[in-house]
Amino acid sequence: DRKRFPTFNNELRQAMFEEPIRYVEDMIRGDRSVLDLLYGNYTFVNPVLAKHYGVPEIQGDTDTWVRVDGRPYQRGGLLPMAVFLTQNSPGLRTSPVKRGYWVVHRVLGQTIPPPPPVVPELPQDEAKSDLPVRDMLAKHRAIPLCASCHARFDVFGLAFEGYGPVGEARTKDLAARPIDAKATFPGGSEGVGLEGVLTYIRENRQNQFLDGFGRKLLVYALNRSLLISDEPLIERMQSALSAKEYRFSTLVETIVTSPQFLNKKGS
Repeated sequence: DRKRFPTFNNELRQAMFEEPIRYVEDMIRGDRSVLDLLYGNYTFVNPVLAKHYGVPEIQGDTDTWVRVDGRPYQRGGLLPMAVFLTQNSPGLRTSPVKRGYWVVHRVLGQTIPPPPPVVPELPQDEAKSDLPVRDMLAKHRAIPLCASCHARFDVFGLAFEGYGPVGEARTKDLAARPIDAKATFPGGSEGVGLEGVLTYIRENRQNQFLDGFGRKLLVYALNRSLLISDEPLIERMQSALSAKEYRFSTLVETIVTSPQFLNKKGS
């Protein structure tokens, strides 16, 4: 809703779109650790995105992009980028469900079954809801049919409640209620906000991220789905990564010297 979110114009939309592209390109060209995609304490902004993030004014036009230390502005790495936070919001409120699902499924590679055909809808407008999104979701998880799956990803989205529907940092929701970004992750560990999510991943799920990243890169390189016979190559990719500081070039080198990449099955 452009009236409710007047800062979300076409220039900001384009800047959001470009931020992860420039971030990943820098990681590849600089041959940095692929873990920077998660833990990097920096990002890239142009004047439009800098204003949205609260970064001090940057001189130049929309094509002027600079690297900034993102931690003072609750940014750094892919997870808190406004493009993903906005994409996974329904419009007039945040969606811990969509944001959490994106983290668990897309970033950590976990397979989640589709929702049942009849799912109760949450109120669409955060400003007009009687309860914070956290409390509405707690009622939702009380339904046995919904609880088992939502327990696996809602907490990750709740930790990002410090970001509004268009990815803006915030301390109150649209109804002026204080934000609660605490989360109890699977296994019982607790954390708050972005740092809580990153700490949990570092201690419990980092290998899942690395495995999923390697598999997706291999699918792209081979232009086909993976086969059981690819598993030894995937294991070599992961071993080489850990031995060489997780540098991106390590994955590329392992792939392009593999029999799968160098050979094609005859007709």
